[in-house]
Amino acid sequence: MNKILIIDDEADLRKLLTDYFEMNGFFVMTAENGSEALQRMESQPDLVLLDINMPELNGFELCRKIRSFVSCPILFLTARVEEADKIAGFQAGGDDYIVKPFSIHELGARVEAHLRREIRTQNKTSIMLSENLVIDYSARTLYFHGVQISLAKKEFDIIELLSMNPGMVFDKERIFEKIWGFGNEGNSSVIAEHIRRIRFKLKEHGCENTIATVWGVGYKWQKS
Repeated sequence: MNKILIIDDEADLRKLLTDYFEMNGFFVMTAENGSEALQRMESQPDLVLLDINMPELNGFELCRKIRSFVSCPILFLTARVEEADKIAGFQAGGDDYIVKPFSIHELGARVEAHLRREIRTQNKTSIMLSENLVIDYSARTLYFHGVQISLAKKEFDIIELLSMNPGMVFDKERIFEKIWGFGNEGNSSVIAEHIRRIRFKLKEHGCENTIATVWGVGYKWQKS
């Protein structure tokens, strides 16, 4: 049974979501603020639904605080619709961005999609991408000359997508859809920022750039 943690200061919404997900076979935990949420994290949820506008510790701050030790999908629930807010959510470590009011059935479908993606990832194995670059899909880690390169969840997701399809060109919209899920409109600035950070981390470790830009189209993983 999948465990889902709902973090929202609106009691009515917590109850609505709890009832829905329990009816669909989930074990549901709830928290109304950041302090409670940090305690619930000890139960290692399989997925987190996180409100942004909360007292004490807002959703962005909480996401950044837990992302270093929580690898499960984190889906933001919020009334904020500005592009800058969405970018901030993804940069904080979020995996999806769901604007209130939302269809509870669409939310359920997105949750299921993220959990399926997690299962597929866990079933993958470790492979050598080049002579010195190794990726462990099950552990979600990347090594260069035996040294681990620290990656945020979305950064690893992008590397995973591209490296499993070497030489195939993905435009920004397709990457966004594959990584952040259906129902979201592609955002070129979000993808470009994540690619920039991946390249910076690879360069920091002395690794040559393995993600090529295909100008006017998108990105591809360069075959070794």
